[in-house]
Amino acid sequence: MSQPIPCYHCALPVPAGSRFSAVVLGQARPFCCPGCQAVAEAIVAGGLEHYYQHRSDSSANPQTLPRQLQDELALYDRADVQQGFVHRQGALAEATLMIEGISCAACGWLIEKHLRNLEGVGEARLNLSNHRLHVSWDDQRLPLSRLLGELRGIGYAAHPYQPDQAAERLAQENRTALRRLGVAGLLWFQAMMATMATWPEFNIDLSPELHTILRWVALFLTTPIVFYSCAPFFKGAARDLRTGHLTMDLSVSLAIALAYGAGIWTAITGRGELYFDTVGMFALFLLSGRYLERRARERTAAATAQLVNLLPASCLRLDPQGQAQRVLLSELACGERVQVLPGAVIPADGRIVDGRSSVDESLLTGEYLPQARQAGERVTGGTLNVESTLVVEVEALGQASRLSAIVRLLERAQSEKPRLAQIADRASQWFLLFSLLAALGIGLWWWHLDADRAFWIVLAMLVATCPCALSLATPTALTTATGTLHTLGLLVTRGHVLEGLNQIDTVVFDKTGTLTEGRLTLRSIRPLGQLTAQRCLALAAALENRSEHPIAHAFGVSAEPAEQVQAMPGLGLEGQVGQQRLRIGQATFVCALSGAEVPPVPELRGQWLLLGDRQGPLAWFGLDDRLRDDAETLLAACKARGWHTLLLSGDTSPMVDEVATQLGIDQAIGGLRPDDKLARVKALQAQGRKVLMLGDGVNDVPVLAAADISIAMGSATDLAKTSADAVLLSNRLQALAQAFDLARRTRRNILENLLWATLYNGLMLPFAALGWITPVWAAVGMSLSSLIVVLNALRLTRLPAPSEGRGRPDPVTACAEA
Repeated sequence: MSQPIPCYHCALPVPAGSRFSAVVLGQARPFCCPGCQAVAEAIVAGGLEHYYQHRSDSSANPQTLPRQLQDELALYDRADVQQGFVHRQGALAEATLMIEGISCAACGWLIEKHLRNLEGVGEARLNLSNHRLHVSWDDQRLPLSRLLGELRGIGYAAHPYQPDQAAERLAQENRTALRRLGVAGLLWFQAMMATMATWPEFNIDLSPELHTILRWVALFLTTPIVFYSCAPFFKGAARDLRTGHLTMDLSVSLAIALAYGAGIWTAITGRGELYFDTVGMFALFLLSGRYLERRARERTAAATAQLVNLLPASCLRLDPQGQAQRVLLSELACGERVQVLPGAVIPADGRIVDGRSSVDESLLTGEYLPQARQAGERVTGGTLNVESTLVVEVEALGQASRLSAIVRLLERAQSEKPRLAQIADRASQWFLLFSLLAALGIGLWWWHLDADRAFWIVLAMLVATCPCALSLATPTALTTATGTLHTLGLLVTRGHVLEGLNQIDTVVFDKTGTLTEGRLTLRSIRPLGQLTAQRCLALAAALENRSEHPIAHAFGVSAEPAEQVQAMPGLGLEGQVGQQRLRIGQATFVCALSGAEVPPVPELRGQWLLLGDRQGPLAWFGLDDRLRDDAETLLAACKARGWHTLLLSGDTSPMVDEVATQLGIDQAIGGLRPDDKLARVKALQAQGRKVLMLGDGVNDVPVLAAADISIAMGSATDLAKTSADAVLLSNRLQALAQAFDLARRTRRNILENLLWATLYNGLMLPFAALGWITPVWAAVGMSLSSLIVVLNALRLTRLPAPSEGRGRPDPVTACAEA
């Protein structure tokens, strides 16, 4: 029996009679499906067909999966693991899987077709909208691990889907809120047209019968708005009455109920004015604001949950005989030992008992350079082991871990309500109480004076004093300004940012990835012997090309091969290039190879690595994390406003002080962990300072949440972005200088809006109380006042000019200095 022809792209067997082929590298190649054919043709069309020459393995079959991945997938065959997500339907097992890597409908076709062709699979249905795969299979003939491996083999990672009940409930509430908003908007527009057609001001010659029909049509359209869309307001009002805590729900509910009741009376009797359009307008404006607030809360809740995903699903636990066995993370206990292979995530907080390696601790420090760790030192769960195998004794799990501590810091910081918000809450309660008491008092006075007019005057007062313009004064200005900032690349996620920027007097910066670009580049080469700078760079690149350390990327690619390369964590690399035995790294480590004295370090800023052989040092290599071009512009804008500036960084290198000196930052402190940074910010706030925090890493999350205003860089982690009040999507620091100017304009605009809204309410209240304004004209006046507020806010759409400040010129890279 002849062997099946492998697909040239994925190496799966090509079905008999397949006609899928494409010309790659000058020859016609067979493919197993149109998906592989399309990918190959796209690669060729993009001029990248040499990919097929350079790839190390053309097979993606499950049999070729890494041993670690095979062991992890095998855990899903255990009955206790499957208990939470696998269900039985007769002789078949059923499960819902989350699929990663789906980009289009063709992916769904490929997944379903591939699984249905497997022996033992009964059904495979993929929902492209949420990337969930429902699959049923005979687990006696096809283990779940093989099914997951088959998906891996065609390029898709699958995980059991286990819904979070809190997240599902929040999503359901959001869908309900959106439906309420949609019903209110759609029906209000129709009710408004029917109501306005009955107004004498429009001078429409309507017959009495048509007039009656329009009144009942408006009632029919408004009823769902009141009893469905406005239901949360009435529930909130009932809660306020039970607790004695006044909110806008009580005032809004009274206005809506009275306007709706008056509309019913008019629809039945034909006397008075219809107020159904007012009901719909109230509902639409208020529901829109509450929906946006709900969405913001959802993002905050999702941000905290993301930390859990940083830990691996399984780990290698060592038994008393030292044999490694892969187990689920939930089976791990304190005191046990785990083996952490190079490239694996450390599963729990613990202490290294054997081995030496570099650990990427950017999770905690924000610094992308791995730190040397050896026996006796502690490591944190969620960090990445970079170079060599470690044996770690587990010391903390679950709520006792550092990750959980960061979550608690985040939740505590987010739960603290700002002082201004507390003042606003108290002021709004007094305003509502005054409005209600005034309406009640004036209503009783008119009841004794003229009972027939009392109801309409009270309704006019409630409509006239309904704080629409007052409630629009701040959010419309903020919304317009945030839209303007978005055009600058600054996405504001919380409404208090622009208002709060006017109160800032202290700015706290992170270093790596914030003021700097977050990646090392080769700045200069200082030869120390007879070799040229280019030759020294070629030798260094040959060694670094064999390393996974982030520093290696700064040296580029070398055509020369290096052999016997060994990584000495925390020290450097040693290897053979041609006939030369070389070392690169720390000066003492390199000079130990030849016994020479350590040459003086060049008196320039940055990080310096030494290259040497058995005869002595060959060259210094200067590496530098380049400052952002507009960092000086931002600092100049801060200085122009008299703000105090601080640099708080997890970096322990001299680069912290050098960056602070170059930019003129008032104070710089390095080597700080998240709780240290948070303590510094809290101390500043205790002194009465208003703090603006600019950061980019998970380590900055508690500080971003605690600061009065926080801004995350666009290159920041997802968790940092969702915890910050704003995200600098463009990564242009100059946009922040423009944001400071816009904040001042926004504050002035808000004061203008508040002044107008207060003046309007102050004038309309006595006029309505005297009976000089009917409810319909009160509604018209309220709409006009709201329109004025909106038009004034639209002036903020003009982009502010950049703040004055000297930007630093583009640096000239000189990698070969004599």
